[in-house]
Amino acid sequence: MLIINVGFYYFNKGDSVRFSQYIYINGFWLLIAYFTKIYNFNRYTKVPKIISQLFFQFSVFSLSYFAYYAFFDQDLKARQQIVFLLYIYVAITIFRMLYFYGLRRYRLEGYNFRNVIVVGSNKDVRPLVEFFKKRQDFGFHYKGYFDDKVTTKPNFLGKIDDCFKYVKENSVDEIYCSVSSLSKKEIIEFMDFADNNVKVLKLIPDSSELFTKMKLDYYGYVPVLSVRKLAFDNPLIKMGKRIFDIIFSLFVIVFLLSWLIPILYFLIKRESKGPVFFKQIREGVKGKPFVCYKFRSMGVNKMAHEIQATKGDLRVTKIGAFLRKSSVDELPQFINVLKGDMSVVGPRPHMLSQSEIFKKIVKKYMVRHFVKPGITGLAQVKGYRGEIERDSDIKNRVKYDIFYIENWSFFLDLKIILKTVTNAFKGEEKAY
Repeated sequence: MLIINVGFYYFNKGDSVRFSQYIYINGFWLLIAYFTKIYNFNRYTKVPKIISQLFFQFSVFSLSYFAYYAFFDQDLKARQQIVFLLYIYVAITIFRMLYFYGLRRYRLEGYNFRNVIVVGSNKDVRPLVEFFKKRQDFGFHYKGYFDDKVTTKPNFLGKIDDCFKYVKENSVDEIYCSVSSLSKKEIIEFMDFADNNVKVLKLIPDSSELFTKMKLDYYGYVPVLSVRKLAFDNPLIKMGKRIFDIIFSLFVIVFLLSWLIPILYFLIKRESKGPVFFKQIREGVKGKPFVCYKFRSMGVNKMAHEIQATKGDLRVTKIGAFLRKSSVDELPQFINVLKGDMSVVGPRPHMLSQSEIFKKIVKKYMVRHFVKPGITGLAQVKGYRGEIERDSDIKNRVKYDIFYIENWSFFLDLKIILKTVTNAFKGEEKAY
């Protein structure tokens, strides 16, 4: 607020400024901040989230700022006001980044920390314990774990029943409990204990159950829990993503596919007879099938719609191998994006026959169909693309897909697109 007010005074000194203008810009900044939640600043907040929140805050604030001049018919010195807005955007962004990294450095010196313990010792808590140990800049001081079964590891503090006494006698701030290590009765006991002793309790879900974010609403005074809370439920976000898809796909179609299609038409036809485009029915949003387009990379064969390409697949042509390795074969899907069947970024669509198999392997497989499928996605840039060789491949792919749809941001989309482009140039191991 100091940056905004000092900047407004400096860039408008000498002009007749009403007191109501100060009230307006301060009030609107705080009102917008309430909805963007830019002051919800946790120790585990990531930089992309901070930047995306600031971007949205600045965008809406700019519109409201110029709206003042339109509404009150004030003399608008456009250049002066644009410079003022640029000043506060740059200054506030620099301030937030300095604060963010300064606070991390402060924690590395041993300040602003939380003493934490973990209840349970299994595959679900191990990554969390490693995170506590390696990322000291987050300010979590890991004291140890309690478990009834695993009692031989370092940092073992006792059985689960010993946990309550330890927390009371030591300055423990937060308790992390593995859901799979406790019964329902024990979880309730820990919840009651945390409430009665003013301790923060957090539950670590069973990774095999793919727990999701939930939203609590009240119908009158009746609490109702929505099992899944998605950013795409917001009409503005949904519309913004669609506008981005249209602009991006038009750019690719006009400036890339317009001259690439004639060249590939000649190369593909020269090596094998058949159409230039390969059309395949795939599963889209809410499980609805759609026709997905690709450049044909195989010789025409009856099994193309049933069997996925494997390493050394003899059906793949020479030009097809290049198209697959470089991911150029996926470019016609921008036509699907323009039509509205797909998005630039989202979970990759699977063949109908594959989906029937994957539903039996992964319990929450269909969750990924809450949004439009994408040309690229978080799972793909994390290495889970191409052939599904093991059950773990599809489980991890679904895990990243669900993380994406529940933690979507515009900057996450940009990061995935950038990573996809760099991977295409470097070449990927499973791009065959």
